[in-house]
Amino acid sequence: MSEDDFEQSHGMHVVHDGPREAPPLLLVHGSGFSGASWSPVVPALVGHHHVIRVDLPGCGKSPPALSYDVPAQANRVAAVLDGLGLRRVTAVGHSSGGYVATALAEQRPDLVRSLALISTGPDLDAFLPQPLLLRVLTAPPLGPLLWPRRSDAMIRGGIGATCALPVNIPDDLVADVRGTTYRTFRTVLRSNTAYIARRSVPERLAALEVPTLVLFGAADRRWEPSSAHRYEAVPNARVELLPGVGHIPMFEAPETTGELLLGFTATEVGGPPVTTET
Repeated sequence: MSEDDFEQSHGMHVVHDGPREAPPLLLVHGSGFSGASWSPVVPALVGHHHVIRVDLPGCGKSPPALSYDVPAQANRVAAVLDGLGLRRVTAVGHSSGGYVATALAEQRPDLVRSLALISTGPDLDAFLPQPLLLRVLTAPPLGPLLWPRRSDAMIRGGIGATCALPVNIPDDLVADVRGTTYRTFRTVLRSNTAYIARRSVPERLAALEVPTLVLFGAADRRWEPSSAHRYEAVPNARVELLPGVGHIPMFEAPETTGELLLGFTATEVGGPPVTTET
C-alpha cells in the first residue's frame, strides 16, 4: 500500500500505509503540521501495522472546521475510525496531537488500545520561551502580516528552530504548512492551551489507565525536557528521554523513534518483539 491510498472522511484527509489487516496505528500530527510530518518513520512501521495518518481540520489537505476545540477534533478522528470499522487502535500523537489522542481515549475508550505521546507538553508550566523566529511568525503584531508572506526558507527555519539537530524537512510538509491560515493556527493554539489548562495530561491519563509510551527529546525547545518525568506518576506509563533530540524526534531520530514505537506496540498487541533494520 502506498501514500497514494488516501481518502477524505468526515472533513479530514486520511492516508493509509501498510496492510489493512495489520494492527491499526493512528498517527496524529501537531499544531499547524500535517500527516506528512510522520513520513520519516512510516517506512519502519508499515511492515507491522496498518498506519492511518490524518490531517486535522484546517491543516494539510483538510478543510477548515467550525470548532478546533481538542474534544471536537477527537470526535472527528473517532468518526474516521468508526467509518473504517477500526477498534483497539494504538493512537500516537506528536506535540499537541497528543492532546487529540488523549481526548480520543477519554471520549471513546472502545477505540483506543494504547497511547504514545511524542513531545507532548504535560501542562502549561512546562512551556518554554519560544525561539525568536517562531515568536515573530506566530504572534502579533508581526505574525498576521508575515504569515501569508512566508517563504519556504522561513517555514523550514521555523520548524528547524524547535529541533536540536539538523533536519531534512520534506517538501510536502512545507507545502502543507503553507496552506494553514494564521487564524486557524492561532485558534488551534488557544484550544490546546484551554485543554491542558482545564486538566493536565498526566491527570487525564491517570484517570484512563491506558498503557502509555511517552517519548521526549532531552533537548526539547518547546517544552521543558525535565517535565517528561511528570508522566512517571501515571500508572501504565513508560517514559523515554532521547539524548540530544529536540521537539521533533520523527525528523531528528527517526530510526530510534520507529524502534521505540514498534517495541511498545508489540508489547501491547501481545506479539513478539520486533526489530527494524538500520
